[in-house]
Amino acid sequence: MEQKNLTAWDRVTAARMPGRPTSQYFIDAIFDDFIELHGDRHYGDDASVIGGIALLDGQPVTVIGEEKGQNPADRARRNFGSPHPEGYRKALRLMKQAEKFRRPVICLADTQGAYCGVGAEERGQGEAIARNLKEMMKLTVPVISVVISEGGSGGALAIAVANKVAILQNAIYAILSPEGFAAILWKDASRAKEAAEVMKITAEELYELGVVDQVIQEGEEPAETAQAMKRYILKELEAMKAMSPQELSHQRYQRFRAF
Repeated sequence: MEQKNLTAWDRVTAARMPGRPTSQYFIDAIFDDFIELHGDRHYGDDASVIGGIALLDGQPVTVIGEEKGQNPADRARRNFGSPHPEGYRKALRLMKQAEKFRRPVICLADTQGAYCGVGAEERGQGEAIARNLKEMMKLTVPVISVVISEGGSGGALAIAVANKVAILQNAIYAILSPEGFAAILWKDASRAKEAAEVMKITAEELYELGVVDQVIQEGEEPAETAQAMKRYILKELEAMKAMSPQELSHQRYQRFRAF
């Protein structure tokens, strides 16, 4: 089906497709010499958030991605891409480390939403997300976020408070899932397809609303999409080189205050 004929629900289906490339794929395809770092230094590690140091065309960067997993066993280990508080705290630790050493931060958002289990709530899920929003706003290094599949609610926003936010062509970004929207608004989760149409969650709609700064076209092969992402990231990092630390923080703050 041609892209122009895809419905909002078609985009939801595409974003959730099991074989769709995940953060790990794009990290391997775009960056060199990736060294993964673990742990939040408070409680433990969370495999649903991967992050570390890498080179982007020779430039040191910090890379953070929400990871759904590559196969059934891996998906279970990674909690199907729904981060615990430890994942968000690990992400923030890596961002603060990047700020200390003046490395740009590249984030890849891909989650249906933050994990809402009892343990996650007991360990401060809401606080972890809120702190990320607050602290990311103040970072004095360039921050670029790309929504690569599902950008679900605060779970995605917690790594998407960036100077520039892009989205892949067949990704979605929303306050909650269409099923959840339909269940809350109409008391009928079966109306998810209808909800997807009214929620304005597709890449093109989000661009028109100013929620994202760029729609990255997807190629027929994942490698083509990865190269398009790499070109975008390099272009934006080059544009931000002239900005002072204070200007980077101020621009990011003003971007989100404009909504």
